[in-house]
Amino acid sequence: MPEGPELHLASHFVNEACGALVFGGRVEKSAVSRNPEVPFESSAYRISALARGKELRLWLRPLPGAGPCREPLALVFRFGMTGSFQLAPGDALPRHAHLRFYTAGPGPRLALCFVDVRRFGHWELGGEWQPGRGPCVLRQYEQFREHVLRNLADKTFDRPICEALLDQRFFNGIGNYLRAEILFRLRIPPFEKARTVLQALQQRRLSPTLTLSQKIRAKLQNPDLLELCHLVPKEVVQLGGPWAPGAQSTSVLQGPGRARGDPGRHSRVRWTGRRTLPLPLRPRPRPGNQEPKRTLPRLRPSGAPEEAGRRGGRQPQVGALQQPSGEGRRASGAPRGGSEPFLSFLQACRARKLKADSPPLDPEGAPTP
Repeated sequence: MPEGPELHLASHFVNEACGALVFGGRVEKSAVSRNPEVPFESSAYRISALARGKELRLWLRPLPGAGPCREPLALVFRFGMTGSFQLAPGDALPRHAHLRFYTAGPGPRLALCFVDVRRFGHWELGGEWQPGRGPCVLRQYEQFREHVLRNLADKTFDRPICEALLDQRFFNGIGNYLRAEILFRLRIPPFEKARTVLQALQQRRLSPTLTLSQKIRAKLQNPDLLELCHLVPKEVVQLGGPWAPGAQSTSVLQGPGRARGDPGRHSRVRWTGRRTLPLPLRPRPRPGNQEPKRTLPRLRPSGAPEEAGRRGGRQPQVGALQQPSGEGRRASGAPRGGSEPFLSFLQACRARKLKADSPPLDPEGAPTP
C-alpha cells in the first residue's frame, strides 16, 4: 500500500516526467470510476505535483494565451491500496487508468494516467489538504515532532504504540510497514502504551557541552522514535520503489524492511482488524538445543537396494520395517499393500482365535474326550 515515501516518489516522478511536456484538451475520466468529474479544459497547460504525508496535490496551470481561459485547478489524490501515476502512449493506455491527461502536439501523443487496480484511490477538486491530518513526517519534521509532543494528553496516546503510529492526525505518512520497521529497530514492544513511550522523549536533552557536529552524530547513532519516523521514510525515498517509475527497481522492503524478514518475529491481528508486525517471540532455539525430529523409517520393496535416508544421509537401521513381498503376503493371508504393524496386529488376532478354538489338553498332553 502506498505510504508517505511512495507518494513523495510519485510527486518526483510527475515533476520530472511532465516538467517539459505541454498538455492540452480536456481531462478524461473512466466510466467505472466513482470519483468526481474534472471540469478542466485548456489548449495548453502544464502539470506539477507536491506530496504531503499520504496525499498528493496535482496542479493544472494553463499557459499564457491558452484558450478557453481557465483558472488553475488543483486536485488532491489519496492512493488507496494500489494507486500510482504512469506516463504511457495515448493509443496504448494501461489497464485501470481512471484519470487521463493528454499531451498536446507536436510529437507523439502521451497520457499521464492515474492507475488504480482496486479503485480504492480517490481525488477531490479544490486542492485542499484533508482537514485533521498532521504535519508530514518527511517534509515537516520539526512541526511534526512539536505537534506530537504538545498533544500527548490526547486520548489517541492511551492506545498501544502500534495503533497510535497509524493515526494520521499525528503521524501523517506512517503506515504498516514503516511502523513495523521503526518499532523493530528500537526494540519497543508494539503493545506498550503510546504515552509511556513518548513521554520519555520530552525529558531527552543532549549535553550542552557537546558541539553541533557531536550532537548531530549522537542523534544519527541513537535516534528516538520520532526521529526514526523521519529517517526511515527518507531511506525508502533514497532506495526508490515500485510506485515511482524510473526509480530503482529495488523493492522498498528489501532495504529497511528487516522487521518483515526477521524469522524471530510474528504478526498478530488486533481488534481493529489490522495486522500488527512485529511482535516479540519466545527466544529462538539455538542449534545446540534443538531436539532431532522423530521420523518413521521409510518402507521399501523387498529386495530393493538400501538408499540413504532423506536427511543427513543416514542409513536405515537394521531390522527396519520392510514391506513383505507378494509371495509372503499371499502365504500369510494379509491383504495386498498391508504394512508391517498391521500384519503383526492381524497375526496376533489370529493366534488368539486359534488358541480359543483349540480344545484343552490333559496333563499327559492328550486331548480330552
